[in-house]
Amino acid sequence: MNTKIVHLYPQFLLFVLIFLVPFPCFCLQTDTLTSNITFRDSDTIISGRHVFKLGFFSPENTTNRYLGVFYNVSEETVVWIANRARPLNDSSGTITFSRNGNLVLTNGRNETLWSTNVTDTSPRNTSAQIQDNGNLVLHDTSMGSIIWESFAYPSDVFLPTMRVTDNIYTGHKVGHSAWTNRSDPKPGSFTSALVALNIPQIFIFNNGRPHWRSGPWNGMILTGVPDMYSPYLALYSLWNDSEGTFYFTPHEGTFLTKLTLNSTGNLVQTINECDIYGTCGPFGSCNVRDSPICSCIRGFEPVNKEEWESGNWTSGCARRRQLQCSISNNTSGNRDGFLRLPFTKVPDFAEQFQSRQPDVCRTRCLSNCSCIAYAHDSGIGCMSWSEPLVDFQRFDGVGIDIFIRLESTELYNHSDRLLAIIIPVVLGFAAISIVIFIAWCWNKRKGKRFGDIKVFEVEHVISSDSSAIVLNDETEKVKVKELPLFSFKTLSNATDKFHEKNLLGRAKGKVIAVKRLSAASGQGNEEFMNEVVVISKLQHRNLVRLIGCCVEGEEKILVYEYMPNKSLDVCLFDPDHPSQMILDWKKRFNIIEGVGIGLLYLHKDSRLKIIHRDLKPSNVLLDEDWNPKISDFGMARIFGGNEDFGNTSRVVGTYGYMAPEYSMEGRFSEKSDVYSFGVLMLEIISGKKNMHYYNHELSLSLLGWAWKLWNEENGLDFVDQTIESSIFQGEIVRCIHIALLCIQEFSKDRPTVQTVLSMLSREIIDLPRPEQPIFAEKWNRSHVGIGTTQRSSQTENPYSNDLTITVLDGR
Repeated sequence: MNTKIVHLYPQFLLFVLIFLVPFPCFCLQTDTLTSNITFRDSDTIISGRHVFKLGFFSPENTTNRYLGVFYNVSEETVVWIANRARPLNDSSGTITFSRNGNLVLTNGRNETLWSTNVTDTSPRNTSAQIQDNGNLVLHDTSMGSIIWESFAYPSDVFLPTMRVTDNIYTGHKVGHSAWTNRSDPKPGSFTSALVALNIPQIFIFNNGRPHWRSGPWNGMILTGVPDMYSPYLALYSLWNDSEGTFYFTPHEGTFLTKLTLNSTGNLVQTINECDIYGTCGPFGSCNVRDSPICSCIRGFEPVNKEEWESGNWTSGCARRRQLQCSISNNTSGNRDGFLRLPFTKVPDFAEQFQSRQPDVCRTRCLSNCSCIAYAHDSGIGCMSWSEPLVDFQRFDGVGIDIFIRLESTELYNHSDRLLAIIIPVVLGFAAISIVIFIAWCWNKRKGKRFGDIKVFEVEHVISSDSSAIVLNDETEKVKVKELPLFSFKTLSNATDKFHEKNLLGRAKGKVIAVKRLSAASGQGNEEFMNEVVVISKLQHRNLVRLIGCCVEGEEKILVYEYMPNKSLDVCLFDPDHPSQMILDWKKRFNIIEGVGIGLLYLHKDSRLKIIHRDLKPSNVLLDEDWNPKISDFGMARIFGGNEDFGNTSRVVGTYGYMAPEYSMEGRFSEKSDVYSFGVLMLEIISGKKNMHYYNHELSLSLLGWAWKLWNEENGLDFVDQTIESSIFQGEIVRCIHIALLCIQEFSKDRPTVQTVLSMLSREIIDLPRPEQPIFAEKWNRSHVGIGTTQRSSQTENPYSNDLTITVLDGR
């Protein structure tokens, strides 16, 4: 079945760019209705920047009239409707204000068809305003407050700053409902809503039954929406208040995001049947690239083979072998194991418990006979399942790894089982040979402990567009000059087959760290060789040293010098790590300065000019004396000649640390590394991650929280509470000031790394005043109302006339 279906929420990717030239119309010269204005069918009011307008319209194939909000450039693109269920059958509609201040729509017979319905019955003076975000708001003019807004009663369109909500105590939700059909905007069968109980997800329902779900929210993205894994598209936030209400909202930015739930429960992008809830039934796996799209998870078989073969997969699959844990009712001798399935949209009905360690998830699931699968995500923690796995989907290169519990014999294929029978028979006859073989291996290891060290070469090209490494033949063994090549067997033996707790070994008496790149890393030959070539040419005390590498078959492994104090993110953000109490201000300042010195070497002092492009706490390692060393050069770019900047169509790195010009335009330079360095400084000072809220009322990011406190001359409240800050308060506040200069919106306003180091060492005493960071707030800047610095008109107007018009999807 190759039926193509269109969904609104499943992709979250419809960006509508609008060229904002006022659309010629007969309209009242205002964006506000008051009690002394008569508003009739032929009238409209337009928002201040000519983005949206309020007026009457008729859908296609009907003469019925509705009061709605639509784009100023296209009256066919309606985003909100007042009288959805009670249309006017002529042009007699009038908007007035009632005695208690409600906005009321009446027809020619003075019948009320719609009202804002604020329940207060006392007389009140009010006004209604259409805002530039598409929200129609009712103001109490005496109090200056908003008493009603259309965003709290959405139709079928999801706009920036609009909130989808769910109160887990009262059950009250704010969601969207589709039109009945293209000519009738009355609420139809399909609705969308946030389901926040347990792990929050977005659902589309068909008459109350799940039709599609987004997958769990992990703090940054909805994990079941593949396109959200792009660094461009971490554009949504979810948070909750003290009264149990969860809010899901898109960040406000320079794009107009418009998502529409249509009358068939679908949206604007074509998708496949795998996005329909439960297509493959319990324990069925859906993969759009397979034919047929449904298959049973390994260890399972179709419940009804005839139905399955005919293309009806809804009955799902059942286990071939019963779990041993449930038979023996004890965990000490059970013979169950886990099958790893990478890149998935995890099933529905996950149960959550917090843990940073995947091993904890495994142990807890294995000790509970009712646990049939587990997964781990750094933003969610552990997820486990005790119910049949429903709505399970396989993705291509993105998603969460899930581990399915199977009886141990199901973990091996047929050839493995046959081998398990043959080996015991052969083993008796081969005992002597095995002993001889072991002795031979021992002698070989003793004579040449780490395998043959080979001389190898790589050809690299430094072109005008900063291209990275070009291999002579990727099918042959990779060769690099003067860098030891370790065998896969050597590294496997040294790390006990790459056990997570033992990725260490010894090379010529030195402890080493082993970095094995998995398929899930997304790092291919280009990035791997880029890292090998770049770091093999660099020698600096603040850069991690590469000892060697291994390239065999699909394996790509790097061997580094060992850093006993691990990475900076572990020391800063892991509450159970003892280093949190050790990282006093002197050590933190030394880390800041050391990272800056390392960056200066990359940018200015090395014989290659290098932009790192992925500077963050996990890529800063700490040696035994807490000296920082920058690592992970897989995304680095080498500049040739007198190049100062580069452009790329492939943006790589980590959202939250990327400079605005890089994340939005693909333009990178030394100043984009400076931006990342500024974010890193704020994390070191605060001990908190950037991609979190630090004031729910104002919806501030870490950058916004730092700006607000510094701007209010209250910078010490930003500092990690484990630091004794009173002694160093002047130096700490100065570092916050320098960090804010590093994260300025425009690269020309940021200092170079050399200037930053001069500021840190007080060679430069007087510091310029920074402007408010572009990513300070999660939504409406006017709502937050902090800071006094005025930005340029282009930045101040998020609906710039420089945008290109695109086709608007009319009814």
